[in-house]
Amino acid sequence: MNLDELPPKVALAIALEEAARRKAGQKLWTYYPDTGPLRRELYKKHLLFFRLGATKSTRGFIAGNRTGKTEGGGGYEVTLHLTGRYPDWWEGARFDGPIRVWVAGDTSKTVRDILQQKLLGDWGKFGTGLIPATDIAKHTPKMGIGEAVDTISIKHYDADGNYDGDSKMSFKSYDQGREVFQGTEQDIIWLDEESNDAIRGECMLRLMTTNGLLIETFTPLRGITPIVMQYLPGGAVTDEIAADGCASTDDKALVMAGWDDVPHLGEAEKRRMLAETPPHLRDARSKGIPSLGSGAIYPVPESEIKVADFALPGHWVRLYALDVGWNRTAALFAAKDVESDIIYLVSEHYRGQAEPSIHADAIRARGKTLRGVIDPASRGRSQDDGNQLLQNYKDLGLLLSLANNGVESGIYEMWQRLSTGRLKIFGSLGNFFQEYRLYRRNEKGAIIKENDHLMDCARYICAAEPEKWKHKIEPQEPEEPQWQPLDSDFNY
Repeated sequence: MNLDELPPKVALAIALEEAARRKAGQKLWTYYPDTGPLRRELYKKHLLFFRLGATKSTRGFIAGNRTGKTEGGGGYEVTLHLTGRYPDWWEGARFDGPIRVWVAGDTSKTVRDILQQKLLGDWGKFGTGLIPATDIAKHTPKMGIGEAVDTISIKHYDADGNYDGDSKMSFKSYDQGREVFQGTEQDIIWLDEESNDAIRGECMLRLMTTNGLLIETFTPLRGITPIVMQYLPGGAVTDEIAADGCASTDDKALVMAGWDDVPHLGEAEKRRMLAETPPHLRDARSKGIPSLGSGAIYPVPESEIKVADFALPGHWVRLYALDVGWNRTAALFAAKDVESDIIYLVSEHYRGQAEPSIHADAIRARGKTLRGVIDPASRGRSQDDGNQLLQNYKDLGLLLSLANNGVESGIYEMWQRLSTGRLKIFGSLGNFFQEYRLYRRNEKGAIIKENDHLMDCARYICAAEPEKWKHKIEPQEPEEPQWQPLDSDFNY
């Protein structure tokens, strides 16, 4: 069509429409230029996440809501790998040919409405997303989900800009189950929103033979989950990690980003979003710091209950609780300041696959006259030879009585103490805090009975009657040293 032959107004309208169409198909190049509102210098956390891909095969971009973790993070990087259109400043991982990619999220509908839309654009307008219109070859619709894509071919270009084949991208969702993540090898798997252990495990298998990349982008609303802990060297977000916004191990890297790390959110908008966020989720939504999520049984930050270890006054009363089993036996030792009614959890024993005598020796090392309470189920449970453990431990010299095992009442008593500052935990109790971070209910409200041995012990202690507490040091045993936590018990 020769625009010169058309009326001026018609020609202008057609030219403007064509310019808009071309601009809409070039969204990729609006990200991270030298100048402009999305210039690189303003998005340091995003660029750090990209750079770490050169050395870390597994990366988590765990960020607050509306920080650009999906489109400007995972989506932008995946588009570069699919097309080979790496900018000159790119320092991250590179692929030198067409690749195979899985992109996955919560449900088929959210994958369509969020991930598909950001990568491809609206249905019927593919090319208005991150992937340039000229690079989209062909696609296969997903059965049963309207306007959803199953697989799509994307043109790939070599370092000189020459077309060298098609990359293949497939969309999947967690609600399809673990089985759909079985099968073929992949070069990249991008999981947007937190998955689960089963799906994540299948994805890792799909990447092993290709030495591929696993990219995870999500807001950590579930708290310190097993997936989050994969990225934390010590199993917790330390002050140093929170300040730096990153952590790494040999093959994994974590980058955390919050509202203050992105310039596109104004102060008024941040105040409004924070006001609409429940208190226990504010760190997660605004800073990308995993906090105790809505399913947590004790949504009290560790910083409010953790205290530095100190020498215990001799007049404080003492008690320990014992939870027994062959795979794991745990004992938790406590001291109470009766005047202030504050209980301190001061030491732990945490060991599996050992005879009762081993556990009894570890407990007696802290004081032969210590009184304890034991899981009532021990009356009918054995470790290896069918003996009733309650009597077995009594025969080994432990002064034990049955614990109050009212689960919900015990949880309520412990929650009351935690929330009112009447339960404190020594910072050296590493195993306790590991369990504390994972102790939660499932979607039906039932307690998840995994890694909860010390949580049960703490509940027994908080629910113990006053007469079960007593002084550790008896007048007839003045030679016993002042009770201190044993370093050797922290590493079982």
